[in-house]
Amino acid sequence: MTMEAEKNEDFDWKVRVFDTLSFPTLILRPDKTILSVNVNFVKRYGIPKEEVVGKTCHDFFYRSEYPCPFDLCPLATVLQTREGQTILSHVEAESAEQTWEDRVFSPILDETGQVRYIIESIRDVTRVKTMEKELSELRGFLEKAIQVSTSAIIAADMKGNILVMNRTAEEITGYTLKDTKGKISARELHPPGQAEEIMRKLRDSDIGGKGRLPCTQVNFVNSRGESIPVELSAAIIYEGDNEVATMGIFNDLREKLAQEERMRQMMARIAQAEKMASLGQLAAGVAHEINNPLTGILLYASLVLEGMAEDDPRKDDLKYVIEDANRCKGIVRNLLAYSRQTLPDKETLELNDLVEQSLLLIRDQRLFMRVEVVKRLSGQNMLVHADKNQFSQVIINLIFNAIDAMNREGTLTLRTYPSEDGRDACLEICDTGCGISEDNVLKIFDPFFTTKAIGKGTGLGLSTAYGIVKDNEGAIRVKETGEKGTTFLVTLPIYHGSAETMLI
Repeated sequence: MTMEAEKNEDFDWKVRVFDTLSFPTLILRPDKTILSVNVNFVKRYGIPKEEVVGKTCHDFFYRSEYPCPFDLCPLATVLQTREGQTILSHVEAESAEQTWEDRVFSPILDETGQVRYIIESIRDVTRVKTMEKELSELRGFLEKAIQVSTSAIIAADMKGNILVMNRTAEEITGYTLKDTKGKISARELHPPGQAEEIMRKLRDSDIGGKGRLPCTQVNFVNSRGESIPVELSAAIIYEGDNEVATMGIFNDLREKLAQEERMRQMMARIAQAEKMASLGQLAAGVAHEINNPLTGILLYASLVLEGMAEDDPRKDDLKYVIEDANRCKGIVRNLLAYSRQTLPDKETLELNDLVEQSLLLIRDQRLFMRVEVVKRLSGQNMLVHADKNQFSQVIINLIFNAIDAMNREGTLTLRTYPSEDGRDACLEICDTGCGISEDNVLKIFDPFFTTKAIGKGTGLGLSTAYGIVKDNEGAIRVKETGEKGTTFLVTLPIYHGSAETMLI
């Protein structure tokens, strides 16, 4: 074979290799003139090879007689650096469809190391870029959905490093995602041992299914060390059979539990009111039925006693009869007060004056011989609209209970002040007695409930006080109790009528 034949065969081989390249490819001279294009280039653009060869790249691709700016032209960079370059181009097609092309420029050097030719390969990456765009949009949508969720969402890897934390989770925990990076583990958001217990349940297929935990109430610990009750549902994220992360969705239960507690208290008050109403009707009937024969017993027993000789041995027994009958009369009086049928006779009263006058109404001042009375009355005049006699009865009853609780020795504190929102006038009666047990706190306003010895109390005092306060649109409760004493809190709405109507 002659040298000329070998050269032609070598050329044909190069041409065949050039035409078999899977991407549209062209060869450029350093002056940006197109020297040749391969078969796939012709197919891609639908233009005969002879109409492309001889044109400049900027004329063919951009219909411009001027070269691209130097800083934007990868070909110019190849000529300068003699190294390959890649550029991603956004192409507006005539059909208005957007396409993306990945263009690779590779230099062919001569014997002196200078750029002789440049091979440019064009790869259509529209499908890849479209998928990347859709994936990016989906990721952005998911991030927004996670961030705007009213439920708190936290995801962490299996080492406890927090990867995702939305705004609600940041508000509940007091941490930001930036705060947790390398500093706070997901385990630190749980009380000791709770995270391990949750993971045990997640891996137990009998509880929620493999890797799933249905809603359960737990506590989280926020940045201030406070325990936050939450409702948690959790899951393990898998890659194949490998655990790679965990995710928890939780809701703050503080407001829900507070509402449930308010509802429970409201239902308890309704039940108490219904019970007192029905018992009041019963008490009224019983009181009237007992009062008539009781009056006869006292009358005839007194007459018999008056006719007895001083040394009659039956005289002491008859005195016991009269004493017990009088005690029954007191019970009847309390029953009638408890079952009152009339509406309160309301007046405009100043709370501090009402407290002072109630103290003066206690006839037996010997009760205070070993009791220190401390009055911490507000300097602010607080008008209330209430029945003067009824409310004095409430105050006196609470004072008597406080003195009994201290066994008539200790400190009795009377405190008045406006509520924080300025709507109510508050009266606290505090003692230094033995306190009330937790079980009894729930029953102290029940009619006939008493912890006093037999013959020392009827159990109607606090229930009567409860009814009076409710009739005057107020509230009464045990504010606190313990070994150091008990505090009762009575509140009445502050009256904003004219001060000229005040009767005290």
